[in-house]
Amino acid sequence: MFEEEAPGYTSLADPALLDKIDSLFACNIGEYINLPQLVVVGDQSSGKSSVLEGLTRLPFPRDSGLCTRFATQLIFRRNKNLTTRRISSSIIPASDSHPTRAGELQAWDRSFEGSLSPVAFAAILEEAHRLMGVSTPDKPTKLTFSKDILRLEICGPDEDHLSVIDVPGIFKLTTPGRTTKADIQLVREMVLGYMRNPRSILLTVVAANVDVANQEIIEMAREVDPDGERTLGVLTKPDLVDKGAEQKILDIIAGRELPLKYGWILVRNLGQREMEKGIVDRDTAEAEFGKTELWSTVAVDRYGISSLKTRLQDTVTENARRTFPMVRAEINRKLKEAKTGLVALSSERDTTSQQLRYLLDAVTRFNIMTTQALGTHYGADENFTKYKELRLATLVVNREVLFARYFEKWGHKYEFKVNSIRDDVEIVSPESGGDEPAQFSASTRPGALNFHSTGEGELDHPGSRPTRFKTRMTEPVMELEDVLTNQEIIEKPLRQGIHEWLRDEYHNSRGFELNSFSIPMLTNAFNQQTIKWQSIALGYLSDIIVVVHKFIMRNLEISLADRRVFRNLLPHIMGGLLEVYKEAMEHVRLLLCIEREGTLKTLDRYFNDHLQNIRHSRWKAYVGGKEVNGILHVGDLDYQQDMSNESHTVQELHDILECYYKVALSRFVDNVSMQAADYHLVNGPNAPMKLISPAFVHGFSAETLQEIAGEDPAVRRRRTQLKKQIAELEKGKRLLI
Repeated sequence: MFEEEAPGYTSLADPALLDKIDSLFACNIGEYINLPQLVVVGDQSSGKSSVLEGLTRLPFPRDSGLCTRFATQLIFRRNKNLTTRRISSSIIPASDSHPTRAGELQAWDRSFEGSLSPVAFAAILEEAHRLMGVSTPDKPTKLTFSKDILRLEICGPDEDHLSVIDVPGIFKLTTPGRTTKADIQLVREMVLGYMRNPRSILLTVVAANVDVANQEIIEMAREVDPDGERTLGVLTKPDLVDKGAEQKILDIIAGRELPLKYGWILVRNLGQREMEKGIVDRDTAEAEFGKTELWSTVAVDRYGISSLKTRLQDTVTENARRTFPMVRAEINRKLKEAKTGLVALSSERDTTSQQLRYLLDAVTRFNIMTTQALGTHYGADENFTKYKELRLATLVVNREVLFARYFEKWGHKYEFKVNSIRDDVEIVSPESGGDEPAQFSASTRPGALNFHSTGEGELDHPGSRPTRFKTRMTEPVMELEDVLTNQEIIEKPLRQGIHEWLRDEYHNSRGFELNSFSIPMLTNAFNQQTIKWQSIALGYLSDIIVVVHKFIMRNLEISLADRRVFRNLLPHIMGGLLEVYKEAMEHVRLLLCIEREGTLKTLDRYFNDHLQNIRHSRWKAYVGGKEVNGILHVGDLDYQQDMSNESHTVQELHDILECYYKVALSRFVDNVSMQAADYHLVNGPNAPMKLISPAFVHGFSAETLQEIAGEDPAVRRRRTQLKKQIAELEKGKRLLI
């Protein structure tokens, strides 16, 4: 319960409401939302200090060195439990103050009981100047004005409930050694910052002895409050108004000129000479002046400091009641926004343990997405839809299918022919379709590949039969340029000439063999027939490496969230990734060496089965051409009798080469896919994705963890700011309960 109000005390005042608003100011809520407040504005010669002194009964110093260099919040509260006035002073740090400085400012306070002498008040202001770092005549600094706020709380048995914020007076001329042109604009912007608050009431103080309408503070008030809805005007220095100019001032007070919602009030302060004499009472002088000719016509509620105080009290309370519900809602909204912003910054990473936990959590997310990608659980995370490079299993399978198809169709130098050789004449079997090469299909045996070209990756014009294709289907990746093979163009296999080529090989390589060829001759022929294998196989594995690498990069980027951490981590993982990629490429080269340079060898029974099938097919084709009226002579059963030893040897070389080539092709394609691609790059125990592991993270030193996962200074500052904002808003929210 509040104490009983004194006679004449307006019932409009709401001490509890005003206390809540003052408390919100004290915990810096005004930095985040617009609080209802009364702001006293005017220029340095308007008599603003005298008005404040009349309202507060505080001896504001006239020393230009101690003129207002910061905002001052004046809070008046009635407390019947007190027998005398008590004055408490403190400082509210600017929102952008360093925590250490803010703590020092918040720790400062001074209290007085009874009347406050001009000397004691000046001492408070001097100490506030020093703490804020503001320049004084005897202690000049670079800081002329401060964004900190001096808070003066005046409590006593006879005080009226009122809160006022006094801001520095605007000025147009500089004082050598004290103010600069930059200060003029700085103060103007500071004052405008308070005036722009839509919930503030502007107590605009102007001197009556100059042209009121053209004063800069009036222009500023019109700028922020064009309709005068929240402006209360105060006219000072009526005793200095020129004779004949009084009526214009009276018209303003009466609302006939420059109308304002809260109107105008005329006050008469003591002049400098009257104050120096010290024997003139301020209120008495004002009352006597109000009785003089012309000025006695001013309405009682529009004249004098007492009427101003009552008007202010009513205005402040009414404004607070009207805007307070919006303040409550805005605090809740700002608090929610601040908490959302803090969550968006992810977990704090100031200490080694926090940095380690952050990276371990990222590794867990990375491994979960990797498992989902390999298992094609693409519905488990929306990122699989957003980023196609995350669909790892599908991309790998699609590329390996094309690899197998192209290898079967384009991997050999010459097309094999199902035909017979009689001396130098090549007889083409009807099964081969004339010039069309016989296409190999290994689907007749268990576990064989069955390939059908789709034309993807091939060149030439659409609709034409392609004659070449590119070995690479992915774009170059700069950081992998030392690992990947270059793009190559593979020409279509030659349809004709295999027997001529083998005959030349025979002529250039035969030794003392009797009616046969040597193993080295077969090895050399196989090596030339597989000349394209290296380009196609390395091109395929390069594409798989790019697919895997892009998956890892995108997965890491998503898992880490903080792009800075992602960039910092890359140098620590790229070495291991490149090593795995190189090992996979070397494995392909090993397989190439085994197949093309090693011993020609197979345990696959398909080799002999297919060789016998070729010979049987050729015999059937031969004897079929010897039938006459369904009769076949016994001598014609041996189709080799019409072939020379050389032709027979070349034919045998062709058939064995064809059968072995197809066995080796199937074996090589499987080995490259299963060993180099799948084992080394996708599913093996040392696949590159496995490098991103808890053990990898635990291997970092404290210095490395700080380098990688330590928060960016800007993020750290933002986190500190949000924490401070949340703490202050939470405190403000509690005050409203």
